[in-house]
Amino acid sequence: MSGSERREQLIQISRTLFAEKGFDGTSIEEIAATAQVSKPVVYEHFGGKEGVYAVVVDREMQKLLGMITEALSASHSLIKLERAALALLRYIEESSEGFRILVRDSHAASGTGTFASLISEIASQVEDVLADEFAARGYDPKLAPMYAQMLVGMVALTGQWWLDVRKPGREEVAAHLVNLAWNGLTGLNPNPAITATSRDHTPPALKPPQPRTASEKELRELEKAREKELKEAEKIRQKELKEAEKARVRELKERERLLKEAEKAREREEKIRQREARLAERAARLEQVDHPE
Repeated sequence: MSGSERREQLIQISRTLFAEKGFDGTSIEEIAATAQVSKPVVYEHFGGKEGVYAVVVDREMQKLLGMITEALSASHSLIKLERAALALLRYIEESSEGFRILVRDSHAASGTGTFASLISEIASQVEDVLADEFAARGYDPKLAPMYAQMLVGMVALTGQWWLDVRKPGREEVAAHLVNLAWNGLTGLNPNPAITATSRDHTPPALKPPQPRTASEKELRELEKAREKELKEAEKIRQKELKEAEKARVRELKERERLLKEAEKAREREEKIRQREARLAERAARLEQVDHPE
């Protein structure tokens, strides 16, 4: 076995052991014994357990980041979201051991990042997508980093849950993730705020004793005020939903128009190609008539 082949063997064995037992639960002795080599061989290739662990984690992070980056290269925001969710779930399905390693906090001595740092790195790529989407819909693009963390965190935590349950299937889970994220984004309130009722609420355990309780009349007035506030908030939300739906319909119509134009262009190109082929064939026949063998 060549040096590069031995190195790859040790990486794969270590990957399996780290996924099963974690960094602290895996020893150099166990890695060497599984590979049927002596401990000095492992030290020669990686310098110790920390070295091989760093290589394993870096490989998994680069693999997942590559899949997510490729998914985010799609043109339409909805397609980006769908493909990114599918990419994460496909990685979990095809590289379960790698994902188990990533979701554990990396050992401090390994010099590698944590799963949180990976999520932040993916979120930084999603920021650009959300910033464009926010700007197009009239929201503040400066809020994109915060929403990117929320969105990626939601998908990542769902992935951790799905790692063990594996039900429903990958595409169904992705569809529900996108349903929550996309429809939530579609009806997003550009200026969200906590209602006054919640903002002014003090938990009973922290509220100082009151000398008197509110009268029934005061309670009724408070309830009416709360109902009025909720109705006004609902009207605003419904209006924003309608406006967002109109924008989505316009976007879909524009997309259909572009697709039709592209299809027509392809048909024209095909007709030109067929015509050129016929002319070439005719010229060849004429050439044979003018210059028979």
